Amino acid sequence: MRWLIAAASARVRAAMPRPLPAARRVQIAPDLYFRYAVIGIGVVTLVRLMWLAGHPIDLYPDEAQYWIWAQQPAWGYFSKPPFVAWMIAATTALFGANDLAVKIGASFAYIATSLVVFAIAARLYDRRIAAWSAIAFVTLPAVSLSSVIISTDVPLLFFWSVAIYGFVRAREPGGERWWILVGLAAGLGLLSKYAMGYWLLSGAGFLLAIRDERRHLKYFLGATLLAFLVYLPNLAWNWQHGFVSYAETGRDANVHGFALHPGSFLAFFGSQFAVFGPVFCATLVWIAVTARRSLADRRAVMLAAFALPTLAFMLIVAMLSRANANWSAPTYLTATILVVAYLSGRGREPIVQWSVVINIVLAVIAFGIHGTAAQLGITLPPGLDPLHRVIGWERLGQGLNGIRAENAPVPIFADERELMAGLIYYMRPHPFDMKIWNPGGHVRNGFEMNQSLADEPGGDYLWITNRENRDEIYARFASHEQVAHVLVPIGPGIPPREAWVYLMRGFKGYADKAPAAAATAPAPKAE
Repeated sequence: MRWLIAAASARVRAAMPRPLPAARRVQIAPDLYFRYAVIGIGVVTLVRLMWLAGHPIDLYPDEAQYWIWAQQPAWGYFSKPPFVAWMIAATTALFGANDLAVKIGASFAYIATSLVVFAIAARLYDRRIAAWSAIAFVTLPAVSLSSVIISTDVPLLFFWSVAIYGFVRAREPGGERWWILVGLAAGLGLLSKYAMGYWLLSGAGFLLAIRDERRHLKYFLGATLLAFLVYLPNLAWNWQHGFVSYAETGRDANVHGFALHPGSFLAFFGSQFAVFGPVFCATLVWIAVTARRSLADRRAVMLAAFALPTLAFMLIVAMLSRANANWSAPTYLTATILVVAYLSGRGREPIVQWSVVINIVLAVIAFGIHGTAAQLGITLPPGLDPLHRVIGWERLGQGLNGIRAENAPVPIFADERELMAGLIYYMRPHPFDMKIWNPGGHVRNGFEMNQSLADEPGGDYLWITNRENRDEIYARFASHEQVAHVLVPIGPGIPPREAWVYLMRGFKGYADKAPAAAATAPAPKAE
């Protein structure tokens, strides 16, 4: 097999135009590679924005909840630090209150992150590798998907990349002032997502592991202290709210004991080929397996130090419990530069170029598969349709507007977080005063923390739910009447978006009968 691959590669190289002489390449390299990178990043971003404008997708409930948070900017929220809400507050103030304005910060942020990737690679290697690194990064499958969905990963990756650039510059002779940038970026990264802590651990590990790098430790500690000071307001917010964000982060990992889950491990490992692209991910695995040969110089070791430990930790979490595919996202910032430099240094730059093409094709397929399948009448499993979870929310909200108006001014409550977030965003006017059913007094999401239905008997409510026949809720009222069932088809083979609406009269309170029954109700999904 190896000789067959080698022969095929030789034919590909022979068919390609021969490289320009070294002197001529030096003449065009300084300026044109940066221009090519900017053009590539700009074209990709423009196409994504045009697709978003022409094929609007609804906000996913998490995005809707971030938008709700953005209405009251704070130093923290139930499950996340504040920066994503701040971003949404800024973009909606500039571009209006609409879906595109909520999402557009992701596209802008990835432009900036890709340019920082260029700067890192140019500082470590040259502008040719830098240009391909930036273009490769902005076309990664994970970045393509993340560019149309605003999430905490978006600001995290930007500040992670800025901290890397500062780290590279700070270790150069006379670069001590760059440690200030490291500290500021790390602190803002912590205000974006707590996963920025992996960056600090990776940086410390790299400096401790290499003897002549240890001279930078005192500066790194100073940068860490600065990062802590920048992050301190969120810590104070958590202190005031019982450290709910930290507790929720721990629950999200759901690690209990040392039971092994090989199925979860394999699913997560396989998902990384979709996140990073099949060729790049296979190359990264090869680099990790052959680390003694592949990581031959200090630059490669540093890039790997900010990539492989985070990926390894997530693989362990997946084995012990579960891990979402995007939890490893910071891995692929420096991993992109590492893979591009590795392949380019071995005369395999065409592999980089074809990998970019493959990743673009995968993105086109992913974003077009829903519409194409619908036109052809093909039934897709939900797992193959990346957009099925962000379709139908607006139509559901619109379908409920008239029902709400007919029953005004009866207050509304829901019994599930995702449904509640989607409805608050898509119903008009926005029902910011909607309550959530919470008989146990739990705090499992932001709505239960701030908007639980009070245990105050007496009163009528409009109950909106996506689950039929909830006897334990019926029993808490003197009477109930179904007034509507709204159903929104999503596509062949995909469950519809639907909601049942009940007029509930005479609230008895949570606890006067059958408290055990309420305890058996399915727990709402964590944020």
